[in-house]
Amino acid sequence: MREYSVKFDKIDVKEPEVPAADREVAVAELDSQTRADTEFAIDNVRRFAEAQLATILPLDIEPLPGLHLGHRVIAIERIGAYVPGGRFPLLSAPIMTIVPAKVAGCREVIACLPPNAHHAMIAGCHLAGADRIFRIGGAQAIAAMAFGTDSIPQVDKIVGPGNAFVNEAKRQVFGPVGIDQLAGPSEIFVLADASGDPRLIATDLLAQAEHDVRTRVGLITTDRSLAERTATEVTRQLETLETAEIAGASWEDYGEIVLCEDEEAMIAYSDHVAAEHLQVHTSDPHALAAKLCNYGSLFIGENASVVYSDKTVGTNHTLPTAGAGHYTGGLWVGSYVKIATHQWLENEAVLKVGPPASRQSASEGLDGHRKAAQVRVDKLRQWSAA
Repeated sequence: MREYSVKFDKIDVKEPEVPAADREVAVAELDSQTRADTEFAIDNVRRFAEAQLATILPLDIEPLPGLHLGHRVIAIERIGAYVPGGRFPLLSAPIMTIVPAKVAGCREVIACLPPNAHHAMIAGCHLAGADRIFRIGGAQAIAAMAFGTDSIPQVDKIVGPGNAFVNEAKRQVFGPVGIDQLAGPSEIFVLADASGDPRLIATDLLAQAEHDVRTRVGLITTDRSLAERTATEVTRQLETLETAEIAGASWEDYGEIVLCEDEEAMIAYSDHVAAEHLQVHTSDPHALAAKLCNYGSLFIGENASVVYSDKTVGTNHTLPTAGAGHYTGGLWVGSYVKIATHQWLENEAVLKVGPPASRQSASEGLDGHRKAAQVRVDKLRQWSAA
């Protein structure tokens, strides 16, 4: 790890773990407003995660007399949270990956962040509740968490976004450890009719576009006038946007405006894209939102900007990209627990389920299965006869 840190990060990390004293210093160095805003976001994310966890309940049922089935909700023991360094200190990143893990009851949460990450990121990890923090980044951090080293413990699941190398490393270690998802470049689409405000739409598109030059941004609308005015507004706002070099490249290469014949076509195209962030700016946004199926997170009405979810409202900003919204949602407190089933049978249930299990095993040519099913039935019948 030291060799890779020198090679890729230009820093020789002799002791990767951040000691408690350095964590406290990082927190103390935060200005009071930044700390207050960070703790405000942590509180909101925690409250939402707690409410989500309350919906994940243990189960015990008796579908047949004497047959008891159920499941337990078990927290994953050790979580590894990869915290990206990036060009700016993204204090929201550790909040989204660490806080839900603590709410879920994970025994230990370790955080890894690049050694050249802004010092405030250590404070963010600390305030979010990381048990241990390591100054190691890149693919080598994923490998360290997946397989363990002398200094970094092996984890059970790795969460958190990173660059292409981190993403590929997560793909390769999946199996021995779990991962949250494979995250591609960010995405935002806005669904709008004639009631849409081109200034707000353009602002939100560019806010997401400044993440990366490969960010996919788009407007899906039924109104040609809105489409044209939004395109003009994007061009106007890029003239004064401080991150225009990035946002402009994203808009030029990956931006799109899709003009649809009617609402049905607009919904169909949106569900095809399955955007990571999907905003609804229509005259009746709740009605349209109820008809949508594929997205990472849904922002209903023009007041619900992606930036609020990214930072402070409480929903998680780690979301599916590249069409993954067709089959999964984003990171949530349920990502940190296992739903593990159990069963136990009274004698009367064995006599009910045993014979068909025995016959099915025989029809499949599985004699060991047949015997395991039948031996209990025979034992009970012999006992009953005696």
